[in-house]
Amino acid sequence: MIDYLTRYYRRGTPPFQCLSALTDDDALPIMQRLADDSPLGVRFKNPLQYMRERRQSEQWTREQFIATGGQPVDAYPIPMVLGDSPWIVKHAPDLAMHAEIRIPLSALTEQDVSFTYPDSMISFWFGAEKPPRYYIPELHGKVFTLQVILAIVEVRGMPEEGWETGLPDDLAPYIEAQVWNHRLLTAFLPREA
Repeated sequence: MIDYLTRYYRRGTPPFQCLSALTDDDALPIMQRLADDSPLGVRFKNPLQYMRERRQSEQWTREQFIATGGQPVDAYPIPMVLGDSPWIVKHAPDLAMHAEIRIPLSALTEQDVSFTYPDSMISFWFGAEKPPRYYIPELHGKVFTLQVILAIVEVRGMPEEGWETGLPDDLAPYIEAQVWNHRLLTAFLPREA
């Protein structure tokens, strides 16, 4: 059974940074620097649209999480992945700068973390638009608790290990975790050498 979350980040930068903590003006130069043609970078080619859609999906995720009994401490989540994601590693723009931290699920409670499949922006979009080729009603447009997502994984396994998702290669197939209590993550910050 999967018992951890993974946070992927760029080596040499603080691991729990989030664009949502910034104003659009402050986030803009960061996104311009990260924009490229890779599946991870293409989202930043229209940075203002990306931030608008990101904030909208985070608000939806937060509201749905509260409706399931979640108690978000912070206004925005730190996104992570349930287990790990070979897709993210495969699409990392610079593997030499790739870093990751694993957070045991035992460090979190049902009130601290929510889950979507795939990431919250895509799930929100699929739930609203219901594209016939990709939409899976029992998974998309929903926010799951820890207990519910682990029950789904127990039955289906992990999405990158054989789910019939039909997603194109440029859409991430992992289960996203949204950590809503940032204070809990400080114990996992890497120690300075």
